[in-house]
Amino acid sequence: MAREKLKLCVFGSFNAGKTSLITALDPSSRHVEADCDGGSTTVALDFGRVQVGEQQVYLFGTPGQDRFEFARKILSRGMDGAIIVVDSTYAPDEMTRELYSWLKGTGLPVVFMLNKCDLPESRPSLYADVIGDASVHLVSARTGENVHEALVSFVSGIVEDADPVL
Repeated sequence: MAREKLKLCVFGSFNAGKTSLITALDPSSRHVEADCDGGSTTVALDFGRVQVGEQQVYLFGTPGQDRFEFARKILSRGMDGAIIVVDSTYAPDEMTRELYSWLKGTGLPVVFMLNKCDLPESRPSLYADVIGDASVHLVSARTGENVHEALVSFVSGIVEDADPVL
């Protein structure tokens, strides 16, 4: 029997598009933000809810600054899977590498969503060495392109892996 509720955490560096991704999936999502140079940034969490088939999916967006590592650890407790959002217009950074190493070590399902793929300067191939054999989706959180399909694919994989074979 499939789980009725899934907790997914959304990780990524500053300005990768985590808040935009959650907003694209749930326009009524909630955010705890502060003003910063160039706009605002998540300082505690983003929260959204999406129905995927029979699954109620809770999305917890984490802050992308190093100083909020404690918040990422707290929010990740009890998660069923992790989404790593990256800005595909920039080369991989150390935080993305560290996040993936940590999340891969949890044994939980992890997916990469390469964001901003609608922009001409997008270079998703730069992430090949970071991603390895992980699942990956090309998305645009700003336009909503492929975000729902990517989430449905990820959730389907989690549910299939959780269901015992009869």
